[in-house]
Amino acid sequence: MTGEIIPIIIGMGVVTYIPRWLPLFFLTRRRLPSWLIDWLDFIPAAILSALILPALVTTGEPRHLVWARPDLWVAIPTLIFALRTRSLAGTVVIGMALYWLVTHFH
Repeated sequence: MTGEIIPIIIGMGVVTYIPRWLPLFFLTRRRLPSWLIDWLDFIPAAILSALILPALVTTGEPRHLVWARPDLWVAIPTLIFALRTRSLAGTVVIGMALYWLVTHFH
């Protein structure tokens, strides 16, 4: 059993490391076009949205839309605060406070 685990861990490390290393290796010596840099800036927000939005608006098995979820109603003013202030710490505090208020007085 142990003899099988070590090659699996090494293989997983390789398949994780190579896709991250190759672009860095080939692109660090080149100047990227500004449109590509601008496009790449949207990737973290798109991934975060894809991960968070389904949890905010769906529930149950099978998944179905529920618009009255407290999480969604907390996320909206928190997002507005984040967009206006660009303050990470303030956004976290506001989000936590609103969530506490909604869950304790709901």
